[in-house]
Amino acid sequence: MGVDLRQVVAGILTITMFVMLGQMIHRDYFDPSQEKFPGEGHDIEFEGSKVAVQEGLVRSVGGSNGPWMEDINNELKPCWEASMSDEAASSKGYVTFSLTNGPEYHVSQITDAVRVANRLGATLVLPDIRGRKPGDERNFEDIYNADKFIRNLEGVVKVVKQLPEEISLRNMAIVKVPARVSEDYIKENIIPVFKSKGNIRVATYFPSVNMRKSSQDGETDPVACLAMFGSLELQPEMNKVVDSMVERLKTLSRKSGGRFIAIDLRVDILEKKNCHETAVAGSKSCYDAQEIALFLRKVGFNTDTTIYLTQPRWDSSLNILKDIFPKTYTKETIMPADKKSKYLESKDSEYEKVIDFYISSRSDVFVPAISGLFYANTVGKRIALGKPQVLVPAEITGTSALATDFVSPYISKKNHLAYSCFCPI
Repeated sequence: MGVDLRQVVAGILTITMFVMLGQMIHRDYFDPSQEKFPGEGHDIEFEGSKVAVQEGLVRSVGGSNGPWMEDINNELKPCWEASMSDEAASSKGYVTFSLTNGPEYHVSQITDAVRVANRLGATLVLPDIRGRKPGDERNFEDIYNADKFIRNLEGVVKVVKQLPEEISLRNMAIVKVPARVSEDYIKENIIPVFKSKGNIRVATYFPSVNMRKSSQDGETDPVACLAMFGSLELQPEMNKVVDSMVERLKTLSRKSGGRFIAIDLRVDILEKKNCHETAVAGSKSCYDAQEIALFLRKVGFNTDTTIYLTQPRWDSSLNILKDIFPKTYTKETIMPADKKSKYLESKDSEYEKVIDFYISSRSDVFVPAISGLFYANTVGKRIALGKPQVLVPAEITGTSALATDFVSPYISKKNHLAYSCFCPI
């Protein structure tokens, strides 16, 4: 007779809960000597270091519904004031670019293009949006609010919707730009080409995916901050879809006070990534459904907790998570029925990625089961929105642990780039 893995795990959890009750009576929640704390990391690894939660940042609300966190002193305000350079007023050149690979990349691509155009004093052309497949292209306005984008950058970079007819994209010099392009790089590698050609096409590449502050980020870069956190907004229809899905999740979370968890867990990526132990002791680059379920239970989330997954369609490998947390949903079950034909059945993953990014940014708790740029830029967006509750998963060897011990180092150490752009009120 075969063994049902879900029954085995359910049995283990039952035993674990009894042990937890005994431990809670003695106020002994976990064994500190056995903790593992992966966080954000270089390229695709979580950082293998213990998270030291700063006093006054977050605290656990706890209670019977789980260890939900309450924001403390999280009210931030933009601390940048960008203005147009003297060169910008007299420029006649153009900078073009495309958005690719999903919203987490769009944020960085927009930021670099705006920085380059501002430094050159060039006019920025509204980008198109390209998917992974050849011919998969759409207009900027299909996803983002073009008019607001232009207005938001007014006075910093001039933006036009199209190139003049007399200028051809084919004749433009292509300049490769590393993400978070530096002033020195622009001066040495881009300005000479722009002066020679008059118009350029910027293509951002990503030598690393972490968004930690560096020594160069000691002072606020107002142009980069405005581009990253103050320029992009969803176009009205997409924004309404995201709003309706967030409200649906809140309605399903009545027993948890309307709070829900968003988990970036995509089966196709889990199958491609190396999820084994890495060079950093106890560190992993991704966690599967069973590992996430055990992590959430051990840090104290109730089985009635509502969970949103970024997985496009339900996969049988997720059944173990739903067995433990029955209120686990993907887009197909919470999207308004009249929007599914456009956003789900068109086989256009670009729409779905955008929905995932904005729901993950607005959830009460975000758990990145996969390390990478989605994690890094979602954290940045959450910091900007005053939602610092990001829990980085780990394999907890004991029976339980404190959720606050797994707050992302981006948050607990305040070392995310976003903290260069936002200041306490």
